[in-house]
Amino acid sequence: MKFGYTILYVEDVDATMAFYELAFGLKRGMLTEEKDYGQMKTGGTTLAFAKHSLIQGQLGALYEPTQRSGRAPSFELGLITENVEEAHQRAVQAGAEDIQAPTKKPWGQVVSYVRDCNGFLVELCSPMG
Repeated sequence: MKFGYTILYVEDVDATMAFYELAFGLKRGMLTEEKDYGQMKTGGTTLAFAKHSLIQGQLGALYEPTQRSGRAPSFELGLITENVEEAHQRAVQAGAEDIQAPTKKPWGQVVSYVRDCNGFLVELCSPMG
């Protein structure tokens, strides 16, 4: 088995993809005509966005949408970059919420945190080792 993709459920797929292009420099892979599902080009694993309604119909009351103003979900997206300071500044200028400025960790990695346009936590970090 291998990890294939992550889908984040959002209100506006097209706007979220535009945000990820501007804030993180990712490129669009595809977007359906209905604009209810799209994928970003991220390397080996797919980052996808889908409208809340696509999962609400399957899970019903088990599904609770993430709110930008609420608490961050109990997971994060990790984006690796050679220049965390520059990436952090770019994301904040694009509208990401500044959660933690770039900080050098005891193991040598530089890490920062922002929240995206939907409230998802994004870690911006330098490569390990």
